[in-house]
Amino acid sequence: MTETEVRPLIGVTSYHETASFGSWRDVPSVVLPRSYVEHLHAAGADVVVLPPGGVSPRVLRRLDGIVLAGGPDVDPARYGAEPHPATRPATPEREATEFDAAAYAVEHKQPILGICRGMQVMAVAAGGSLVQHLPDKLGDLRHGPAPGVFGRHEVRIVPESRLSRVLGERAEVPTSHHQAVADHPGFEATAFADDGTVEALEKPDHPFCIAVQWHPEADTDPRLFLAFVAAAREYHRGRAGVTVSAGNDVP
Repeated sequence: MTETEVRPLIGVTSYHETASFGSWRDVPSVVLPRSYVEHLHAAGADVVVLPPGGVSPRVLRRLDGIVLAGGPDVDPARYGAEPHPATRPATPEREATEFDAAAYAVEHKQPILGICRGMQVMAVAAGGSLVQHLPDKLGDLRHGPAPGVFGRHEVRIVPESRLSRVLGERAEVPTSHHQAVADHPGFEATAFADDGTVEALEKPDHPFCIAVQWHPEADTDPRLFLAFVAAAREYHRGRAGVTVSAGNDVP
């Protein structure tokens, strides 16, 4: 395998849910929507699932990148707030994995992509806070039309941001969330919905630390995953001590 064919190893966080397998029903399980794996495989990566319950530095050191997947609400206690009536119950085991992974990726300049809840985790881990129920603020359900249903809307991407170099300055995206980032210390907001909701964050002093409020794994546009996997490949090469030119590999 040549260096250009290296498949970086990506860890993706996951859910604790009940699931059914053959004759077994309601089995406590670790699950992840298949679309994450499919997009990452298509972009040139190998994938491992990071289960809830915490993740050791030994595991994180083996990875070339981390995806914080979408999912339920972040515990409001993590940003000093009381839960809103619409806020879903906390998932402390999942948060143990995700907050550990986010901290490691930031400290070690490891590529990280936050998706929906993942973006909220990254903001809260940095000392930020969330809007717990967007319909209270906006008066409608435009960001999450119904449970289990993706809406679509356009986002405006800040020119000259890393995200704009991947997607351009406008993109139509699939969306399903009722919370949003309010404060995000250490991050720059680099995309917005027309109603002002923060739709993307980037860490300017990090090679690839991007979070989006929408769900690229539910879309047909591969560009964000391709850019993330390219950054993970470059990270792998750097760890292997291979000197290469980034060229057009990393946006």
